[in-house]
Amino acid sequence: MNGRIFTRLSRLLRPALAALALLASPAARAQTQTGAPAAPSVAPAPYVMPAPSAAAPTPARPAAPAPSAAAQNAAAPTAGAPPAAAPGNPPAAPSADAPPAAAPSDGQSVSAAPVATDATLPRDLSPWGMFASADRLVQIVMIGLAFASVVTWTVWLAKTIELLSVKRATARTLKAIGQARSLAEALQQAGTSNNVVVRFLEAADLELRLSADSMDKDGIKERTASRLERIEAAYGRRIARGTNIIATIGATAPFVGLFGTVWGIMNSFIGISKSHTTNLAVVAPGIAEALLATAFGLFAAIPAVVIYNMFARSITGYRAMLGDASAEVMRLLSRDLDRPAVRRPARAAAE
Repeated sequence: MNGRIFTRLSRLLRPALAALALLASPAARAQTQTGAPAAPSVAPAPYVMPAPSAAAPTPARPAAPAPSAAAQNAAAPTAGAPPAAAPGNPPAAPSADAPPAAAPSDGQSVSAAPVATDATLPRDLSPWGMFASADRLVQIVMIGLAFASVVTWTVWLAKTIELLSVKRATARTLKAIGQARSLAEALQQAGTSNNVVVRFLEAADLELRLSADSMDKDGIKERTASRLERIEAAYGRRIARGTNIIATIGATAPFVGLFGTVWGIMNSFIGISKSHTTNLAVVAPGIAEALLATAFGLFAAIPAVVIYNMFARSITGYRAMLGDASAEVMRLLSRDLDRPAVRRPARAAAE
């Protein structure tokens, strides 16, 4: 009789105990407070009555009734809910002081794309490739320096031929009149060649004929010396013509090339600031193109300086030869003035 009563009581209390276990679980309370899905709770084991004594007959135990639908829905986890945390490590609630994560705007990409460089590298770094890729102003500077170099070598060729020819003619005429005893004899030996020594002899003979009625020998010598000085200065200016261009090129070409270099490097730095990169592959071509202008300037200046110094020495030697010729003519004039026939012109005596 007692066993039946206990069996009926257990059947009646089993749903109530399951509902109490569901309400008393921590996951259910957390879901009620925070709205988060609760982990499925484990239903407590049903209460088992102690076995009756041996004297009392043991009644047959009926099958446990199935739990109600409400209990199954409460105990089963939802499909979209995350898995429950382990019993020993409860999930940490988000801090209230933590700032919310900023959502990316519509115009802002999630990942920053690498900055694309706008610098265009030349196909090759040969002199012609760097010249073709250089700035327009730098190209103009290079062309001007190349033209200056052509002018330098042209002047060198022309002045070298001119100096060699006048030096040979002057030396040959000086050697011819070196043994002459008078202006008339010197004019005969010099011939009709058109060089500075013949001009000296003709100027002295002209002054001697113009001063035929004068007895002042010193006056004749002074006037003849003045004529010879003017002729010597004129031939000195003529032989030095063209060397000033070489001197100007040698003095200014390095600075013109430096101007092109500064301009090219300035453009390279502007390109670096626009491309937002300091990669050597982007910086090097522009700097190389700028330095090419300096190379052009040195290529034009160094030969110009060397050629100018060579011409300066050569022209100095030629002017020394003109001084020797003038002195030789003055000696012939003085010798003629000391003779009794000084009144007679040298050209008439030669005829």
